[in-house]
Amino acid sequence: MMSTLQVGDSAPDFTAVTDGGETVSLSDFRGKRVILYFYPKDDTPGCTTQACGFRDNYPVIEEKNAVVLGVSPDSAKSHQKFKTKFNLPFTLLVDEDHAIAEAYGVWVEKSMYGKKYMGIERSHFVIDEEGRIIEAQVKVKPEVSVESALAALG
Repeated sequence: MMSTLQVGDSAPDFTAVTDGGETVSLSDFRGKRVILYFYPKDDTPGCTTQACGFRDNYPVIEEKNAVVLGVSPDSAKSHQKFKTKFNLPFTLLVDEDHAIAEAYGVWVEKSMYGKKYMGIERSHFVIDEEGRIIEAQVKVKPEVSVESALAALG
């Protein structure tokens, strides 16, 4: 069992490919606050609710010197489709090997219809300008995720 990150911990740095095929690292965003959110799959009901919630609040998030990064195991191509379909103004990151999800303790055993499988636990982490976690919500409901992350930005 992996340890869950706590408020006050340093956010694990990572490098990932974006929906646009570029490479970014978490450390590229130092000096800004980051809402890093993990979701199971592009274009599924809960994930769409969560993504659109961040989209609809994006002007407020930007005013608070913050960016949003969405992470799922989907491919860059899948991310592009999802982003275009819902007009998402933020970056989606490819985590096909689920290394980022593992680093954040959100790659977990799940169960559906009696079958066990590994997958993403919907969650988000709000990270301050210095790269410290100021909020961690694991196993969060899509609509609660957005409200809670916004509240953490103050």
